Amino acid sequence: MPESRTFTPQDPIRVFLLDDHEVVRRGVSDLLDAEADISVVGDAANAEHALIRAPAVRPHVAVLDVRLPDGDGITVCRELRSRMPELAVLMLTSFDDEDALLDAIMAGASGYVLKQIRGSDLVAAVRTVASGQSMLDPATTARLMKSLRTEPAAEPAEAPELAGLSPREREILALIGDGLTNREIGKRLYLSEKTVKNHISRLLAKLGVHRRVQAAVLATHLEQPEQSGRPSA
Repeated sequence: MPESRTFTPQDPIRVFLLDDHEVVRRGVSDLLDAEADISVVGDAANAEHALIRAPAVRPHVAVLDVRLPDGDGITVCRELRSRMPELAVLMLTSFDDEDALLDAIMAGASGYVLKQIRGSDLVAAVRTVASGQSMLDPATTARLMKSLRTEPAAEPAEAPELAGLSPREREILALIGDGLTNREIGKRLYLSEKTVKNHISRLLAKLGVHRRVQAAVLATHLEQPEQSGRPSA
């Protein structure tokens, strides 16, 4: 999460846009550029171009469409935040999708809003995430939290799978549950990013899941380890 800061017309919020529809990009760009304290510094129509262009223009905020022709905005969010940890990401989508919301949160997005949002509210959302705060669509978030609370705490098969994790895998699973990227996990545990990826591949196989967000849900059933000094290898 970016640190709280104040922006001015002399030091505006630098915004990068990713959407495969040119009309949407132009509309959002015109809306944001009309604000004295916001400047759109770049855009892209697909994930490949976004991963090349966004780091080059060093935005404070990235507004990313969830569904793209060559991938998805959530993967782009995770990759951009891995390269630019201070970047605030606002997911913008036409679809009221609870799975996408949870995925976005786990990828490190600061906000998730629907394209039906009013222009003034979108401007406010950009300012909110730029200042270091979270901006999630209240109705969608409330419904997601309710669905998670009403789901069974754990299926019977989950207990032995969790018990089969090594201490290191349990550490990494807990950090996935906290929403950390692979790079952030590596820094926390003094491991290379490649080593973290290998650990995650093994723990996903042990848990019998394929998606990182599914592992994050299971992480809520882990007992939190006591905090200590530098972790063991």
